[in-house]
This record gives sequence, C-alpha cells and structure tokens, in this order.
Amino acid sequence: MSLLFSPITIKGLELKNRIMMAPMGTVAALNDGILTDWHMVHYGARALGQAGLIMLEATAVAEQGRDLHGNLGLWNDEQGAKLQALVKVLHQSSSKAGIQLWHAGRKRKIAGAAVSASGIPYEGRATEALSEQQAAETVAAFGDAARRAAAAGVDVIELHAAHGYLINDFLSRYTNKREDKYGGTRLRRYQLLREIIAEIRLGWKGPLFVRISADEYSAEGNNIEDAVYFAGLMKEQGVDLIDVSSGGVLPAKPHVYPGYQVPFAEQIKREAGMATAAVGLITSGGQAEQILQDGRADLIAVGRPFLRDPFWPRTAAEQLGVKLAEPVPYKGYWFAKELVHES
Repeated sequence: MSLLFSPITIKGLELKNRIMMAPMGTVAALNDGILTDWHMVHYGARALGQAGLIMLEATAVAEQGRDLHGNLGLWNDEQGAKLQALVKVLHQSSSKAGIQLWHAGRKRKIAGAAVSASGIPYEGRATEALSEQQAAETVAAFGDAARRAAAAGVDVIELHAAHGYLINDFLSRYTNKREDKYGGTRLRRYQLLREIIAEIRLGWKGPLFVRISADEYSAEGNNIEDAVYFAGLMKEQGVDLIDVSSGGVLPAKPHVYPGYQVPFAEQIKREAGMATAAVGLITSGGQAEQILQDGRADLIAVGRPFLRDPFWPRTAAEQLGVKLAEPVPYKGYWFAKELVHES
C-alpha cells in the first residue's frame, strides 16, 4: 500500500495524502498584499490536482515585513477576507489550506528601513537592529496575522524561520550578535521564536508547522545540531511539524542532488522526535514513496514540480500504480456529479 497516498492525521487534522505543495513565492499580489484572481487559479489548480495540503507562499505579517511589493500580506482584515475566499476554493477540492506567516527582515528589497537582529547589512543594503519594543510589536503582528488566518478558515499555520528572513536572522549565530535577551546562547537566540509561538498558541489550536534552515553551509552559521536543538524547544512549545529546508542566511553553494535535504529531515525526526516534511529536488512518485517507507519524513513537500505540473499527484500515482478518482466539479458551483458525462 502506498504511504504517499495514505491519509495522515496531524493534531486532529486529516490530510487525504502526504503530498504538500511547498510554499513558493509568486510575487503576484496587489501592492497592498491582497490575493488576486490569479492566485485563485494558481492554487485552485493544485487543489484540483489532488494535493493533500497546499501551503500558501510567504505572507507578510506587517507591511514593512515584505521584501517586494507583490508579496501577500495578512496585516489587515481586507486581506483576510480575500484569503477566506481562496480557502473555500481549496476546500471544494478536498485539499487542506495552510499559510506561511513571515517577516522578510534584512532581506527587504523595497524602499524603507530593513530590520534585522543585529544591523548586519544584506547584499550591501543597510539594516537596523530591531529594538526590544519593535521585537514585541513584531510578536504581536504574528499573533494578529494568525488570528486573521484562523478567521479565514485555514487548516495549518506555518512560521517561516528559514532562509535568512527575520526569525532565522535571530536564530543564526552568523547574524545574531545581540547582547540582550535575544542574543548570545542558542537558548537566547531562540527567544524571539519562542515568543512568537507562544503568542500564536494563545488563539490557534490547530496544526502549527515551522520551516527552518537546518544547515547554513558555513562554519560561522547554524548546522544540523543547532536545528535539532531548536526543534526540541519547538516540540516543548507544541509545534507539530518541522518543514526542513536549508541555506539562505549567507552566500553559500551547497552540493545539490536529488533529495539533498532529506537527511536533515530524517535526523530531526529521529533525534528530536518531531514529525517532519522533506523538501528539495523530490520529483518522482517513487522517490517520494521511498522516503516515507524508510521513515525519513512524514510529509513530502513538492515545489517546482508542482509549478510544471499542477496534477503532479496524479503523475506520481501513475508512477506508483495507484488509481486516483477523477476530479469532480464541486456541487453548487458547477454541474452535479450525476450530470457529468462523456460528450
């Protein structure tokens, strides 16, 4: 029996299969961070294509937390209303909807002050170290965005703590040189994420994922041992799954090969006792199935293959000899199932 196409339950939420569309920025939002009809088609097609979980792209919790004007946002109720409409579209195809909450931090490219843990420039652009008051405001912004996501009906919230963005900037020993409660030891570098998780958990009882960079590919940055340590702290706080990526904090060229990040997911799963999602050059049904059968991860996050093929789950099913039901138009919007026939 295929594990890839078997249901899985995470904190009471059942996914119909173990395929997650990985969060991938489209930079296609309106300038005010609002979803467009294009997003409805883009994500709706992947739901029709039978993804078990669709993780929407990095969504800014504050206007100043964007890196580009086309980023999605969730800092006001108008954005939340549009998100609710998209969630309904995804649910119509029995896919679950996740949203990745995010602050760009030092990687902000548009005009305006970029904030960071310690004021270290990024690609020559100046940044300002976040004050403790600003840190508290950022924590509150994540909490407010999570409440809007819950009101919109999302099924999963993921925190983007990878790729050199603000949370990762605090976690990393390469970028965090602070001497207050947010810097120094690993435990203190975790403090901002600790406060964000605690704030979100005040109102969000559903599945909570965190994406991390398990290796920063430098002796000056974090490595897999740091990632396992942080995962243990997240487990204590009630995080349900670690979405395991890598890199993005400083210029680095890792050795890339099919499934190159899977060993990180496996080690975190084994040593921290946490559910994980494996991502990175996982392109075929056989490869995804083997990762699950070997117990190396719990979900398979599929990125670029989903951009090339909105029906990637069907392609994977054919490779594995699994029969999937044909997608059926949603009753109440199109024709009822019994009216669908071959012409």
